[in-house]
Amino acid sequence: MIKKNKIAFITGITGQDGSLLAEFLLKKKYIVHGLKRRTSTLYATQRLDKIYQEKNFQKNKTLILHYGDVTDPLNCSELINKIMPDEIYHLAAQSHVAISHVMPLYTTMVDSIGALTILEIIKNIKKKKIKFYNAATSEMYGTLKGKYLDEKTDFKPQSPYASSKLLSYWFTKNYRDSYKMFSSNGILFNHEGKTRGENFVTRKITRFVAKYNFEKKGILYLGNMSAKRDWGYAPEYVEAMWKILQYKKADDFVIASNKAHSVREFVIESFKLIGIKIIFKGKEYNEVGYDAKTKKILVKSIKYYYRKNDVENLVGNYSKAKKLLNWEPKTKFKALVEIMIKEDLKVYQKEQKL
Repeated sequence: MIKKNKIAFITGITGQDGSLLAEFLLKKKYIVHGLKRRTSTLYATQRLDKIYQEKNFQKNKTLILHYGDVTDPLNCSELINKIMPDEIYHLAAQSHVAISHVMPLYTTMVDSIGALTILEIIKNIKKKKIKFYNAATSEMYGTLKGKYLDEKTDFKPQSPYASSKLLSYWFTKNYRDSYKMFSSNGILFNHEGKTRGENFVTRKITRFVAKYNFEKKGILYLGNMSAKRDWGYAPEYVEAMWKILQYKKADDFVIASNKAHSVREFVIESFKLIGIKIIFKGKEYNEVGYDAKTKKILVKSIKYYYRKNDVENLVGNYSKAKKLLNWEPKTKFKALVEIMIKEDLKVYQKEQKL
């Protein structure tokens, strides 16, 4: 009997995680279908361009993109019933915390109702048992109150984004318990990489530092430099997503590095890679970072970029994932920063040649 390729359906396939997951699954010989929103942005699918060109122009296509939106139940139902995937990875989200305060209703529609829509569709498909992965987030916990955060820690969301993701988390658990569905949550802590969006603080920092390396001008404006996050490397985290759905039963897993670093530390490590030692002085809105050698101010903390009800500290504990999934992170904090800086140095040089 010929073994058929598994079929995966990824919502949010054009994002950092979606594109990395698509590439990972293609290497596992999956047939990958992805949901992408219609947009007038020219480079909306740029993260997928390389693998799309490699995989989509063969006789047997293994990467297929579909227009759609998780807020459109009819569209999603038609696609899922047509594709009939073995696994659905629900990654589509409005995932920027600050923007969720500006667009709370939209964030909730996408992040909460989107998950509910897909769970309902899966529940009503009787001819196949489809596994469902929901992308939850460490932001659901709120500011750390103990040593670390794990699957047993209580949640206390501090933003519309975190609240909406918590609702999707509970929907996923409810459908698992009520309908015996294989629906699992991945509670991922911050994970970064070469294709991180430029409106996220890590990429904002590395893009600025790469540009400063060549132009030697400008000031990097940031918010709360003392905020700490548990940062990991995105390609390793999408492997964890896959492992969660390969586990013998549906469950919830924290995916983290077990260590936290401040935004200030991220800035210091980034500048160090271009030979600049940054010294910080001042507090909160008056904090500045300057070049230890030239005394030139390169970084400023300003009130505009401070989040409402900001989460101060997040540190995860991936012990359960290590024990049951045989997963643990490999890339350390300094190595992660170096990966991103090196990529943005290349990106800057490439942009200058265009």
